[in-house]
Amino acid sequence: MTSPPSVTVIGAGVFGLASAFAMARRGARVTVIEERCVGAGSSGGHVGALAPHAPENWNEKKALQLDSLLAAQAFWADVAAISGRDPGYARLGRLQPVPDAAAADRLAARIEAARLRWPADCGMSLTDRPESALVPDSPSGLWLHDALTARLSPRAACAALAGALDALGARIEEGRRADPDSIDGPALWACGTPGLLRLNVDLGRKVGQGVKGQSALLAFAAPDSPQVFADGLHIVPHADGTTAIGSTSENSYDYDRPDDQVLALVERARAICPALGDAPVIDTWAGLRPRAQSRAPVLAPWPGRPGHLIANGGFKIGFGMAPLIADLAARALLDGAADLPALFALP
Repeated sequence: MTSPPSVTVIGAGVFGLASAFAMARRGARVTVIEERCVGAGSSGGHVGALAPHAPENWNEKKALQLDSLLAAQAFWADVAAISGRDPGYARLGRLQPVPDAAAADRLAARIEAARLRWPADCGMSLTDRPESALVPDSPSGLWLHDALTARLSPRAACAALAGALDALGARIEEGRRADPDSIDGPALWACGTPGLLRLNVDLGRKVGQGVKGQSALLAFAAPDSPQVFADGLHIVPHADGTTAIGSTSENSYDYDRPDDQVLALVERARAICPALGDAPVIDTWAGLRPRAQSRAPVLAPWPGRPGHLIANGGFKIGFGMAPLIADLAARALLDGAADLPALFALP
């Protein structure tokens, strides 16, 4: 009898954990090595907005993201069933205020593009009566609603993935640093910003960088309400009675801890949604989100290291892309599939 394949996954953020889960479900013996702890990097924030790209000007990146967003419901339901833990997933849609009548007219093309590209039950529409406990102010009295956007709780999702891996017999070794030269057999490197910086050195070119993001968590319960996107902010009600606010995108920073900018985020959110006015801040977060030079996720072989695959560059859409990345990584490492999307090649 052939023994099941053994795979090492380095990095316990969402790309690493989701890929390990996909491989463990297929019977692989999986070991996850994490230098710090589960969700310690950019996967440990608050926001969890699984929001689609705009449906106009359709391209491969938007199509792949749509595939992943549509796979998310079943993916996270399986994680919850196997782990017994709730990742906080729900497809409740999103509200965006419309600034004026001219903007409403322009949105007709976007609504039509969504009708053509998205499933019938996930479309966009204009409404003058949003049904929500968290409604952003709208100068026009109109809001754009889409039924495709979903949410999950990043920390709960990582904990649920870790629980599912434990239930499937996989190992997670926290507090251990991995050396590429010490890994035998197939490996997936999902190391976030430190991994991109290592690749910059290893390959002698800039593959990517870390971009600082900050977010806040408020004690405001609207668990059945759609999330809000306005003035560049995501305002995401979670199932546990909290609402997340985020995030900044800082290419220059002195340190990766929260600072005064996170308080400015909260004030902007209160101005957008007056219902948040008295909600206390119960947590703040900052971290370095991995952005590849291509601005697309990376899922590609590590040059010069046979059997080693890189999964990185999730940046703002890591949780949304995780179901697709996990499936592709499992096929590449377990089946030898070489048909990875060209979009995900190393920059």
